[in-house]
Amino acid sequence: MGVKKKKEVQVAAVTVCHEDLETLRSFADVEGTNLASLLLHCVQLTDGVSQIHSVKQIVPLLEKVDKNSMCDPATQSCLDILATIYFSLTLKNPLKKVLASSLNGLPESFLAEATHSFTSHLQEELNTADLHSYRRVIDNISSCMENFNLGRSSIVNLLENVFQFLHKSLIEILEENRKFAGNHIVQTQLMNDLLVGIRVSMTLVQKVQGLQGDLWSDPGSPIWPTMCGLLSMFTRCLNDDDLLQTIQSTSGLAVILFVKTMFRPSEKLPGLISSLLLQSADCTNIPEWVMDSCRSLCCADVPASTLLFLCQGTLAMLDWQDGSMGPSGEALLLDTVRVLFTLSSQIKESTLEMFLSRILASWTSSAIQTLESRYPGPQASLSGDSSIARTLLEYVYTHWEHPLDALRHQTRIIFRNLLQMHRLTVGGADSVTDPFFLELTKSLLQLEWHIKGKYACLGCLVESIGVEHILSIDKTIPSQILDVMGDQSLVPYASDLLETMFKNHKSHLKSQTVTNTWMDEWHETWVSPLLSILCRGNLDQKSYVIEYYLPRLLNYSPESLQYMVKILQASIDTETGSCNRRGALGALMACLRTARAHGHLQSATHAWENLVCGARIKQGLIHQHCQVRIDTLGLLCESNRSTEVVSTEEMQWVRFFITYNLNSQSPGVRQQICSLLKKLFCRIQESSLVLYKLEQRKSAPDSESRSSSERPPVSLEQYKNFMSSVCNILFEALFPGSSYSTRFSALSILGSVAEVFAVTEGNIQTVYQLSHDIDAGRFQILMECFTSTFEEVKTLAFDLLMKLSSVTARQFQDAEKLQGLFEAALELSTSTKPYDCVTASYLLNLLIWQDALPASLSACQVQQLTRRAHGAAEKAAVLERNTLVVIKCLMENLEDEISQAEDSLLQAASSFPMYGRVHCITRAFQKLPLNDLRLVSEWRRVVEDLLLLSYRLSAVVSPVIQSSSPEGLIPMDTDSESASRLQVILNEIQPRDTNAYFNQAKILKERDSFDLEDLSASVSNIDSPAEIKGKEVKPCDVTAQMVLVCCWRSMKEVALLLGTLCQLLPMQPVPESPNELLTVQQVKEIGNYFKQHLLQSRHRGAFELAYTGFVKLTEILNRCSAVSLQKLPEQWLWSVLEEIKSSDPSSKLCATRRSAGIPFYIQALLASEPKKGKMDLLKITMKELISLALPVDGSKGTVPQVHALNILRALFRDTRLGENIIPYVADGAKAAILGFTSPVWAVRNSSTLLFSSLITRIFGVKRGKDELCKTNRMTGREFFSRFPELYPFLLRQLETVANTVDSEKGKPDHHTSMFLLLLVLERLYPSPMDGTSSTLSLAPFVPFIIRCGRSPVYRSREMAARALVPFITIDQIPSTLHTLLDSLPNSTDQCFRQNHIHGTLLQVFHLLQAYATDSRHRTDTDFQHELSDITACTKAKLWLATRQNPCLVTRAVYVDILFLLTKCLNRPAEGKQPALQGLDLWEDVRRIVLASELVTGFPWTFKVPGLPQYLQSLTKLAIPQVWASLAEAEGQAIAVPFSFSRLLESSFPEVRLLTLDTLLERVTSSELGEKGPPPLLCTMGEEFLLLAMKENHPGCFCRVLKILYHMNPSEWLPQTEHCVHLSPKEFLIWTMDIASKDRSEIQSVALKLASKVIAYHVQKCEENKYSIIPELRQWVQLVVWSCGDHLPTASRLAAAEVLTSAAPLFLTNPRPILELQDTLALWKCVLTLLQSEEQAVREAATEIVTVAMSQGNTCQATEFAFCQVNASAALALALAVLCDLLRQWDQLVPGLPILLGWLLGEDDNQDLVQSPQQGEDDYVFEKSEVNFWAETLTFVKYLCRQLFYLLHQSDRPAPHSQKLCHLQMIASEQHHLISRLFRELPLSAEFLKTVEYTRLRIQEERSLAVLRLLAFLEGKEALRAEDCPREWRQLMAPRTEAAC
Repeated sequence: MGVKKKKEVQVAAVTVCHEDLETLRSFADVEGTNLASLLLHCVQLTDGVSQIHSVKQIVPLLEKVDKNSMCDPATQSCLDILATIYFSLTLKNPLKKVLASSLNGLPESFLAEATHSFTSHLQEELNTADLHSYRRVIDNISSCMENFNLGRSSIVNLLENVFQFLHKSLIEILEENRKFAGNHIVQTQLMNDLLVGIRVSMTLVQKVQGLQGDLWSDPGSPIWPTMCGLLSMFTRCLNDDDLLQTIQSTSGLAVILFVKTMFRPSEKLPGLISSLLLQSADCTNIPEWVMDSCRSLCCADVPASTLLFLCQGTLAMLDWQDGSMGPSGEALLLDTVRVLFTLSSQIKESTLEMFLSRILASWTSSAIQTLESRYPGPQASLSGDSSIARTLLEYVYTHWEHPLDALRHQTRIIFRNLLQMHRLTVGGADSVTDPFFLELTKSLLQLEWHIKGKYACLGCLVESIGVEHILSIDKTIPSQILDVMGDQSLVPYASDLLETMFKNHKSHLKSQTVTNTWMDEWHETWVSPLLSILCRGNLDQKSYVIEYYLPRLLNYSPESLQYMVKILQASIDTETGSCNRRGALGALMACLRTARAHGHLQSATHAWENLVCGARIKQGLIHQHCQVRIDTLGLLCESNRSTEVVSTEEMQWVRFFITYNLNSQSPGVRQQICSLLKKLFCRIQESSLVLYKLEQRKSAPDSESRSSSERPPVSLEQYKNFMSSVCNILFEALFPGSSYSTRFSALSILGSVAEVFAVTEGNIQTVYQLSHDIDAGRFQILMECFTSTFEEVKTLAFDLLMKLSSVTARQFQDAEKLQGLFEAALELSTSTKPYDCVTASYLLNLLIWQDALPASLSACQVQQLTRRAHGAAEKAAVLERNTLVVIKCLMENLEDEISQAEDSLLQAASSFPMYGRVHCITRAFQKLPLNDLRLVSEWRRVVEDLLLLSYRLSAVVSPVIQSSSPEGLIPMDTDSESASRLQVILNEIQPRDTNAYFNQAKILKERDSFDLEDLSASVSNIDSPAEIKGKEVKPCDVTAQMVLVCCWRSMKEVALLLGTLCQLLPMQPVPESPNELLTVQQVKEIGNYFKQHLLQSRHRGAFELAYTGFVKLTEILNRCSAVSLQKLPEQWLWSVLEEIKSSDPSSKLCATRRSAGIPFYIQALLASEPKKGKMDLLKITMKELISLALPVDGSKGTVPQVHALNILRALFRDTRLGENIIPYVADGAKAAILGFTSPVWAVRNSSTLLFSSLITRIFGVKRGKDELCKTNRMTGREFFSRFPELYPFLLRQLETVANTVDSEKGKPDHHTSMFLLLLVLERLYPSPMDGTSSTLSLAPFVPFIIRCGRSPVYRSREMAARALVPFITIDQIPSTLHTLLDSLPNSTDQCFRQNHIHGTLLQVFHLLQAYATDSRHRTDTDFQHELSDITACTKAKLWLATRQNPCLVTRAVYVDILFLLTKCLNRPAEGKQPALQGLDLWEDVRRIVLASELVTGFPWTFKVPGLPQYLQSLTKLAIPQVWASLAEAEGQAIAVPFSFSRLLESSFPEVRLLTLDTLLERVTSSELGEKGPPPLLCTMGEEFLLLAMKENHPGCFCRVLKILYHMNPSEWLPQTEHCVHLSPKEFLIWTMDIASKDRSEIQSVALKLASKVIAYHVQKCEENKYSIIPELRQWVQLVVWSCGDHLPTASRLAAAEVLTSAAPLFLTNPRPILELQDTLALWKCVLTLLQSEEQAVREAATEIVTVAMSQGNTCQATEFAFCQVNASAALALALAVLCDLLRQWDQLVPGLPILLGWLLGEDDNQDLVQSPQQGEDDYVFEKSEVNFWAETLTFVKYLCRQLFYLLHQSDRPAPHSQKLCHLQMIASEQHHLISRLFRELPLSAEFLKTVEYTRLRIQEERSLAVLRLLAFLEGKEALRAEDCPREWRQLMAPRTEAAC
């Protein structure tokens, strides 16, 4: 990248008329020194910039003019011409401002003449009567008043005329706007002119006011009538809702300004404006001119928007400083804010809400100005305790989470100004101790951290009172804020607050402390929590902290970097060998990267030498955690100086990084890698310019005298070699079979190289050019990238080849190759595989752009087009010619295929699906720059033919797409009989579907007979070959998938083609225009086509893509200047709405499938409506749809209602409508809730879908796993303030439901809307900031929600219990619990309903759970006291937990409540007196458990309702009792009344499962060292063994095996003989049998258990290991089988865990236990897992390698021992460790053939003889198992390099052994076979037979690698550089004692 040139300013040159030109010529002198000569020279220039320089010479020239010639005709004429030039220039032309600036310095003697000239020309401007010229005149008036003395003087001279012109122009513009109603393009321009006119009128009054004295306020002055007329005009605009709100807003400003300017006496002005705002104007006391001009403002009924803008004008136009308006001004200020508060409750439109927030912020600023004037009046009214301040706070609390960012920003301003207002009212009082600030701080800190507004307000508080007070309340606040930074939506707010706090804290500490110890305190407060997060936080949290918080901290305190590095370096040393995923190394790299990027490191060398060593860098570059790798790479690549030289070490490390990090599956990681490397390349290019200069200095004559300090650290040659080596690595990565990730990364980086080091014009040096390193082989590699099934790879390859056009042109010289390439592209365009047609489009576009079409392609036509293009821009002409030729060729083929498809769609679907041709045509159009076409007549015919072909193709496939069931239209069978019926079935397809679905049942007609002759004919038609474009079509079975794909993809491509034609081709509104390419009639036909298919298609794929094309059309139409086209969307909208409302049974609109394409159709029409307008279409449409959706009566029918609900759902989901849809949310919610009560299923279904969309629109997209995530909730105040209509509606609906919930037993369907009501209400909660005066309180809902708990529907009772919790504040929970418990019946009551009891108990349970888990209790003492009271109330209803209560469901919930209470009232520590209530409760619980069915047994022989739930609850309650009993009986001879054995003997799996889970948790925690293993578990081994043998419940069986696995085998394995009658070996075999047969989870646990047992056997029988050889072999086979790709991920993870634990014993043991073949089989498992598709499996496998490298005999082999590495590096390291072990074991001779077998891939040899047809898959949707990560040749490369190294370092085995000779023979035969198969492939096989070609290439590389190794073994071949490259040697470097 060279030095960027500064963008030149474009200045339009000025011209003068012929007469003025002649005048200048007549006055110009011969020498060219007078003003006329200068002007003549200026106007003759064609460059505007040069004219500017000439204009600047005017005044200096006039200053030299002789005074005697000042008034000569020449000077006067020149001044006239200057005035003409000035008024002819546009407002934005820089020349106009330069001319004005120059004339401001005009000598005084010329001012009179100049003023006269400008005045006369301005008068001419004012006399214009052309409406279209008004804007130019208004702009000239505006420019005259803008820092231009002559202009201002001219305005003053013609002031009356100027005002008259403005008045006249504004009236005419407004009238013209009214005439063009509906034409939004013309209206937009007119409204813009109107807005500018109003602003100019205001500017005129403001700037000229002081020059005219009392002229403005004198009714007798000549301008008074015009002023009154303008005021009337502004009032009219202010009240006109059809105008833009910006115009209304500006008109409000103008009204107040004009009234202020004209009204006298000024002392009464505040009173007049107050009366207007309060709508209390007394007409008798208002001046007549005000009444005449502003009559509509003086009446009682003024619109809210008008009042709002009047308030804005009042605050902006009146002077609030210095208290100049006195008491009346104070009254006006208070009246204004009261009016604004009233409007706040009325205004719900988002734009008006935005205006209101800004005006309120403006009011607070005006109030501050008033208070700063020291005027004593308003202080009491504006203090923090005043009603106004409280109302402002309520406004802030209501809107601080508003979806509009700008509105939230205004609330912050309001809050900050409110604090400032209070500070001004209290004077010099201490803010920290002020009650207002104390209460505000306390209430804000009590809020939860998910509330965004809390952060901004706390930040304002910190700025106002300091952070010390807040930290004194809670020192953990910094940590709390950092903890929430895992939520992306909160990160910006949290980081802003943290920055404000740590800056304030540092300033405070610095000012308060004399010594430097304060820095330690500051680090402890702000840096230590940060480092803790970076080392141990979750991934998202760390990423956001690094991105948002860390840079701010380092920018403010760069010296903290040393502290961070010191702490993190120490932490890395303590983490060595741990399995930490990111840890201190990642934190260190993140800190260093951020510091270097922001310039806090002196240099790279300084960083490497003083802060971190090279070993740490390399560890970070291949770390297992992707973010550590990215941060380390960022440390190398990023710098705050773009010219910083890249050091040699950095280049080495970057090469090392690229080698092992291209294959990243994360798109984000790939993007970051490419971005960082591009930054590095830019640094190289920029710094190379510096190096060039240094070299030039060195070559200068005096270079010898220069100091050696100027010697560059690297040379340009090193840069060039580095870039060349990087590109070598990247091209090597594009090998056959490379993964998508690798190809994407490599091509992206190569594209960056080509872009940064582009060949540029000029003298800018380029250190490297990619084109020099590309030969024919690499060009072929790039071409083969087009065969990828991923379009991103094709795009990157295409873009790269376009950047390397010179290389591409050289390679496209072979005519035969070009012909084959073109034919391959045409063949691919008819492939049945969709991705093949994409490949074809890229190939064709490449041939088009490179002018490489074969000569045989329409030679005569090409010559004809070339002659026409002669003399034009050659490149554009060639591109246009080639595109036209290719499109015509494709159209010819498409036309033939459509003709045949009209005869047989089945044959077309199987042999030549037409969508590929259309796709290629569309892509060709998209690549063509269509704004300047030369071959217009040819293109016009092409477009016309294309439209006809598109309609024909659509007609062929539409019957399938428009069928009522397109997916099931054809039987999904592949047998010949079914295939033969396809033709018959397809002939029967007719779009007969109607909306009678809702009115009557559909009767399917049966065929009475079946004609066998017709069937035979159809079969013969299918199987017979057909001649299509000279090629034979192979017979094949046609599947339903083929037909369906052919049809919907054809529809998709037609829609995209039509959309492209509409979007790209220029449209002329005049039909007879000779250059038109698309006529108005054609556009209408396209629109009708989209309408038909969107409204009738049933297949989602078809109408979704048709929607995409239709959106393009509607966007074009809305921008079109032709009114007839502009009106089309509106006409289409009314048409479809009328059809929906008509409910005609014959309508073809689809009422199933969520109305299919109808919502998409209306979405496209509405979303393309200009957003800056009034959105009238949206408003009218929403009104119509909501009226249809609301169930008013049954006359409309259900079909329109279903359509309306489905359309509303789509509109509420459309993000493009933004806040414009919010005003209709309340009505949409009403329609959804009421529709849910409909007896028609379709209405209920659509209502539910609509309701779901509304919930998302209101509460946001669900981000957490919790159904009621905190971020998806809202305070009742905010919800009902935004949707006030829903408050009475929801309350009324809930009351109705609650009153009827138990009125009729057995009829739950009478209150179906309860479900939706509770879904809304459970997302609301009362805010602690609400206070008690809120009119939208949630309290009225509480009794109704409680009553809903009586519902006979179980789910509704649960929802009512959850919905109640947020409605009860933490302080109200105890009293509410008392009330609910008291309402429960006593045991003596005779009549009660279990539903009522269950609902109440659920509410008690959820409330108690919320109370127990809430962290904001007042004090622990209060909590325990209130909990004791709750316990007492609960015990009063204890009978509900006993057998007195016959209902198991209610008994279970009551037991859950007891369990929750026992957890809260934990048994006290030994020696302390327990709480009485708590102790009594424990005794009661014990009695309940002992008397329960767990002890006495169950009387039922069958399962009764609620039994599983009751068992689980009872078991949870009993388990703590068992632990307590065991603890009491420990060491004493006391009989335990109840034990785990009793629970495990239960016949109910629910009991056993919970018990086993508890025991498993305890044994796991003891294994982790949290607690010592309880003696009980050590003695239960026998019971676990017995249970394992007889357990038949899968969950219980799995947990038993897990417990045995976590226990020490020595404790239970010896007991198998007498316990289960199996010897330890037999038990091992039994375990392995389970692992090989059972389901995945059990199989995984059994495998781990078997592995642990076998390790126990090996260690126990170490001397006699031969006794267990059969079992060892069986175990090895089991592990190998468990690593298979066909197994679930859990099985492979278990295998990885097994191999990790077994690595020291079986993989790296210096004395191998297993035979070599078995050991290598386990190593092959490791390598297989390292190449797994799942990232989790690969990461687990890297743990195996880490353990293997960390053993005593392997840790010295590489410096990455004890390090967590990524899978790519782990694969290479694993092979290195394996080969090193072979050398240590002295097993190279027997091991080499096995490794060579891996290299050859003997298992894959049979693929070579597979026929090409077998490689093809006719099933479109069926996908085989594909590994998108593994790369065969990467494994081959690593293994081959390691074997070369091993053979080079070791004694070579004999090359003539039998096994090696056999391998050589196999490899040679395979190589010859591959060569033969290559010859049999067709030309361009890489495109036409991609699968076979790739497979052959891979196997060829494998066989060649084996042959080369064998040749090296025989001494026939020497070791080459690529067999042991530098990057590989870096990875394999032996471990040294590093400094870090």
